[in-house]
Amino acid sequence: MSNRQYSQEELRSALAGFGINDATDVSRYGSGHINDTFKVETAGGTRYILQRVTDIFDKDVLKENILRVTAHLKAKGVKTLEVVGYENPWRVYRFLEGYASVDLITDPKDAAIAAGAFASFQNDLADLPAPPLKAVIPRFHDTVDRLRLLDEAAAADVKGRRASVAKELAFIDARRGEAAKIVKMMAAGEIPERITHNDTKINNVMMAPDGSTVVIDLDTTMPGSALYDFGDMVRTSSAAAAEDEKDLSKVYSKKEYFEALVAGYLPKAKFLTEAERENLAFSGRLITLTIGIRFLTDYLAGDTYFHTAYDDHNLVRCRTQLKMVESMEAQAAEYEEIVRRFGK
Repeated sequence: MSNRQYSQEELRSALAGFGINDATDVSRYGSGHINDTFKVETAGGTRYILQRVTDIFDKDVLKENILRVTAHLKAKGVKTLEVVGYENPWRVYRFLEGYASVDLITDPKDAAIAAGAFASFQNDLADLPAPPLKAVIPRFHDTVDRLRLLDEAAAADVKGRRASVAKELAFIDARRGEAAKIVKMMAAGEIPERITHNDTKINNVMMAPDGSTVVIDLDTTMPGSALYDFGDMVRTSSAAAAEDEKDLSKVYSKKEYFEALVAGYLPKAKFLTEAERENLAFSGRLITLTIGIRFLTDYLAGDTYFHTAYDDHNLVRCRTQLKMVESMEAQAAEYEEIVRRFGK
């Protein structure tokens, strides 16, 4: 999506629609790629998060899911986002005072805390009353479908970029055979569908000094696979460098952080089946490859989905993901052994 600019008048008008008329400062906040997010300071001292929901979502479905999920968690006494008001395309949450997030983990203990938070999140939503949540973005983590979209973008080549990414396309082509593994297992009923977060980056867990956590950015909470959630934790929380690091010599998956994720996740994810546990290590490689495919697709399509700061931003992101896949592949045997050890 475009990096849209907003006037203070437009932002304050949106806030007024929710009865917030004493804003003293409204400024960009966070590092999300999709929605436009602002922190709101008020004369009364109460702080809020104002968001404009991107057009890529079915806004009505998203609103319904968010309200159901937050109400369910609140009813169970689970700390969650407090919805102050929600009128598409704008929504307001109360600011989570005392909590903070990080974009890059610097302590394995934080990786374990985040993994435990997402496992608890899955547990807490397992008893959400019928009907099932709706898919906000159908086939969101479906790597087979992501490959189809990549092929279409490469064929269209609307920006004339295909020739410059031949190496990246070849890397992905060499791994097409394993890309369909989880999709096929779910279709066959070998891996169950669950309510999952589907965007388990470390910065989507807010942490307090006392160790308590709140899972945020609930936009993609919908039916999915627990493996996709764990895999995205591995992708983001074991990364030695930022998602858009240009120096690929700094990019690799840190084994001690992977071990911390497993140690934090498995004790709280007793719901996992044997088939899910057997594919935990693989899920990290799969989701990292999938996100690399998504970045490359957006680059070829002209940067229409993710926020970008410069022309090759999505390509840089793609390259870090593919380098992470290489690192995970090199450590695959060790990662599998770690899962077996903690799964006993």
